[in-house]
Amino acid sequence: MNGLDWAVLIGYFGVMVAIGVWSHKRVDDVSDFFTAGGKMPWWLSGISHHMSGYSAVMFTGYAGIAYTYGVTSFVTWSFPIALGIAIGSKLFAPRINRLRSRLHVASPLEYLKNRYDLKTQQALAWSGMLLKIVDVGAKWAAIATLLSVFTGVSLNQGILITGAITAVYCTIGGLWADALTELGQFVIQLLAGIAMFVAVVLKLNDKGIGFFGAWDEPALQGHGKALVGPYGTVFLLAFLFIKLFEYNGGMLNQAQRYMATATPREAERSARLSAVLWLVWPVVLFFPMWMSPLLVKSQKTDGSDSYGLMTEQLLPHGLLGLVIVGFFSHTMAMCSSDANAIAAVFTRDCAPVVWRRARTWSQGQGLRVARITTVVFLGLSMAAATQVNSPAFKDIITVVIKWVAGLMGPMAIPMMLGLLRPFRRSGPTAALVSWSMGLLAFWLVNYPIDWNVDGGVPLQYQVSVPLAVSLVLYILVGFIKPEDTPERLALIEKINTDDDSSGAAAVVPGPRDAVPAPAKD
Repeated sequence: MNGLDWAVLIGYFGVMVAIGVWSHKRVDDVSDFFTAGGKMPWWLSGISHHMSGYSAVMFTGYAGIAYTYGVTSFVTWSFPIALGIAIGSKLFAPRINRLRSRLHVASPLEYLKNRYDLKTQQALAWSGMLLKIVDVGAKWAAIATLLSVFTGVSLNQGILITGAITAVYCTIGGLWADALTELGQFVIQLLAGIAMFVAVVLKLNDKGIGFFGAWDEPALQGHGKALVGPYGTVFLLAFLFIKLFEYNGGMLNQAQRYMATATPREAERSARLSAVLWLVWPVVLFFPMWMSPLLVKSQKTDGSDSYGLMTEQLLPHGLLGLVIVGFFSHTMAMCSSDANAIAAVFTRDCAPVVWRRARTWSQGQGLRVARITTVVFLGLSMAAATQVNSPAFKDIITVVIKWVAGLMGPMAIPMMLGLLRPFRRSGPTAALVSWSMGLLAFWLVNYPIDWNVDGGVPLQYQVSVPLAVSLVLYILVGFIKPEDTPERLALIEKINTDDDSSGAAAVVPGPRDAVPAPAKD
């Protein structure tokens, strides 16, 4: 990097902070901070939904998969996401929007207290927050890895720089700042992605390799296969099911995008836009990664540095800075949206249970706590990022695929399926059994069983078994011990009713309404 690249990078950081300051004026209460007051246009929500699913892991971990295996990086990652969101546009998006417009909640998990019970809500809330700390930690580590390739700064310095800047704009501006910065980041990503695509095509032409003829090169032998290595049919099906839950609200931040639109119909349109973007745009981003074995020699065994090396070699200064900004934009988009979602969960769902004073917070006090929680979450995730390459977590892609995908099912199934009429018989017992046994299955498959199996348990089973266990138990326990009380049935009907005339932004109750006050003697 030279002075021009640094100017582009610093200018980008300045714009992100400026957007946060501007968005601060639109945030008057927790409804504005967490759900944009239900006033976000569907197209902005859709772009924000799309961008909040990316991170620099695509340019490290998935670049490594593309470098090693080829097109399976698209077939087993962005394609299942696109399909899952398309299905969820009808199945989940309108119902999640009604959580805000009809139940008047600001956190995606807030409705679980009435759908199941307080114990279930707290189990899912606390475990979800812990998983998110690890997940976002992997994202910080990914962007710091790329930053070290270009600038030579240490991993910890890179984590501190990106985390601190993200903390500024998403803390003061809330979901509005997240969405508006993600719109800017989408434009940057578009320019950077096209620049890299063109640079790779021109370099291949210089080598006498045609656009389509590249696949016949020995270095890309087998790279055109859709399913290869550990990424087989079982992995694809498991990943599709996981992403159906994760990218429609199971990881909370995407659920907020649906809640932020004015009506269920707009939430549906938002999801469809995101699905189309996930189907088309990653092909442009992945093409340079697929061609990377023809252009660079990775210095890491997993190939995670291949995209960074290729970018450094192919792009002139200025454009190099733009692509580096693109790396930052991906990670900051996802991490800021996660921070906002977790702040919502803590402020709305957890604090009123563990702290009596939280039940009487005013809107202003709740907003201040939300901002403090955002900073604390980002700090904890940055601390976790320093441990990503430790023996416990291993490399970045292991954290993202094994830990996040493997643990997603047990946490998301009760939340997401609880919205749907066919699962109305499944109550708190089914939810807690599904959650706890899914977590146990994850631990057994990934550790004791993995240690005792020659070559270890295949990745496809490490991520699919916990999901299957949770799903089967959620349904089975619901039939064995149905808990469809009149109150729960009424809530489910409220979420599923098609009368959306009341789509205007709803006033969000204060935390005092989240937990009943203890009875007086």
